[in-house]
Amino acid sequence: MLYQTKIGMEVHVQPKTKSKMFCRCPNEFEIKEPNKNICEVCTGQPGTLPVVNQKAVEAIIKAGIALNCTINKKVHWDRKHYSYPDLPKGYQITQNEAPFCIKGFLEFDYENKKGERKTKKVAINRLHLEEDAGKDIHPSGEDYSLIDYNRAGTPLIELVTEPVIKNKEQAVAFCRNLQKIFRYLKISHADMEKGQMRCEVNISLGLNGKSGVKVEVKNINSFKGVSRSIEYEIKRQSELLEAGEKVKQETRGWDAERQATVSQRSKEEAQDYRYFPEPDIPPFNVTEGLLQKIKSSIPELPIQKERRFKKDFGVSSKTARLFAGSLDLADYFEKVVSEIKELAKSASKEKETNEIVKLASNYLETELFRMVRMSGQDFKKIKITPENFGELMLIIYQGEINSSAAQIVLREMFKNGGDPSQLIEEKNLKLEKDTGVLEKVVDNVIKKNPSAAADFKAGKQKALQFLVGQIMAETKGKADPKIVINMLKEKL
Repeated sequence: MLYQTKIGMEVHVQPKTKSKMFCRCPNEFEIKEPNKNICEVCTGQPGTLPVVNQKAVEAIIKAGIALNCTINKKVHWDRKHYSYPDLPKGYQITQNEAPFCIKGFLEFDYENKKGERKTKKVAINRLHLEEDAGKDIHPSGEDYSLIDYNRAGTPLIELVTEPVIKNKEQAVAFCRNLQKIFRYLKISHADMEKGQMRCEVNISLGLNGKSGVKVEVKNINSFKGVSRSIEYEIKRQSELLEAGEKVKQETRGWDAERQATVSQRSKEEAQDYRYFPEPDIPPFNVTEGLLQKIKSSIPELPIQKERRFKKDFGVSSKTARLFAGSLDLADYFEKVVSEIKELAKSASKEKETNEIVKLASNYLETELFRMVRMSGQDFKKIKITPENFGELMLIIYQGEINSSAAQIVLREMFKNGGDPSQLIEEKNLKLEKDTGVLEKVVDNVIKKNPSAAADFKAGKQKALQFLVGQIMAETKGKADPKIVINMLKEKL
C-alpha cells in the first residue's frame, strides 16, 4: 500500500550566552573537566532561586521574529516533572501554555528526488525557552553510570513544527535552513556534531488522509542522520502495517553505528509530565520597546540573500546557495562586488561589471573556497582582502596575466596577503604585449618550424596551436596569446 507520511520536527538549539539560563555559571560548549561549571542553583539545592537570563530571552524573540512567529506579550514559566538522573531538581523549568513564540513558518527552497528545485513552507507551532539537562556517562563494561552537570541549566531553544513535512528531502532542507538562520542571527553556532543543535523526528504513516501513530526518534546529531532515520522508520512502520501489526506510540533513538532506530520507552503524554506554573519566576512581559530593538537587529536572512544574489549579480542558483550559506562568505562576496564596481568605474568598464563579477564568483567558488576549506580557516580571517581579490579579478579580466600566473598570485596572496599588482611586478608575471618584442619571437618560431607553417597555410588548424605553443615556450608563457594568434595569421 502507498502510505502518506507525516513528519514533524523538534529542534533544540543552544544559544551562545555567557551564562546559564537561571544562574551565573558559565555557558561553555566544549568544557572537558566534569562538574566544573555548577552552582547551588543549577544543581537544585534547597532554598535557591532562579533568575532569568535576559540574553537568552532576546535570542528566542529574535529567532521567533525571523521565523515569522507571533510573539506573546506575556509569557510565564512552567515546571515539567520527570525523574531523569541528569536533572538534579527532579523537574525542568520550561514553558508549556505561554511560550515566547507561536504560529510561525519557514519558507525555503529544496531539491526533490528528481533533482528539481522546489519551494516548501513549513508551519511552526511554537518556540519556547527552557533549561537543558546534564549528561549521563555509561562507562563500557561497568555496572555504574556517571553524571556531568556542566550542561545542566544551560539555555535551550526548542522549536516544534506542525506535521507538514512529507519526506526526508524536505526534512533535511528544513534543518539546514534553520541552522543557517541561527548562525546569521548569531544566536548559536548550531554545530550538530557538538550538540549545539539537536534534531528529533516525529513520523507517522497513514492511509486515506488519516494520521497514523506518531513515533518520535531522538539522538540525531547530523543531517545524514535525519535523512536515514526517516528512511528507516518509513520502511519499519510500513512492514509492520503490511504484516497486520500495529505501530506503537513510543520514543526511539537513532543508532548511527547500526543505522537503525531502537526503542527507548513508551511516549509520554503531556499529562505524564505534570506541568504546573513555576512559582519562583514571575510572568515575563515583552514590551514594544524590546520588540522594536530586536527587530532592528535582524539582518537579511539566507533565503532572501540567496534570491538577491541570483537577481542582482546573475550568479547561478548553486553559487547563490553556496555564498548565502555562510554569513562570512556572503559578506566577503558582497565586499568583492562592491570593490569591482568601483574599479570597473575607474577603468571605464562599467558596462562589463557583471562579467567581472561572474569571473570573481567563479574564482571564489572554486579556487579560493577550496583554499579556505583545506586550510581550516574562514572568510573572516583570510589574508586576501576583498579589495585585493577584486583588483586581481579586474587584472585577470583585462588579460594582463594568464591563468597560470593568476594561480601563482592567488596562492601567494592567500599565504602572505599583499597587493596583486605588486606581486605580479615582483614575480615578472605580466603578459608580454609589446608587438615589437613578440614579432621577433614569432618570426623565429616560423623559421624554425617550416613544415608547421606550411600545414597551417594548407588549412590544418592544429598547426596553428602547435606554433602558438612553441611561442609560449620561447617566452616562458608570458606572450599574450591573442596578439600571438593574430600575428601568426597575418604572417601566414
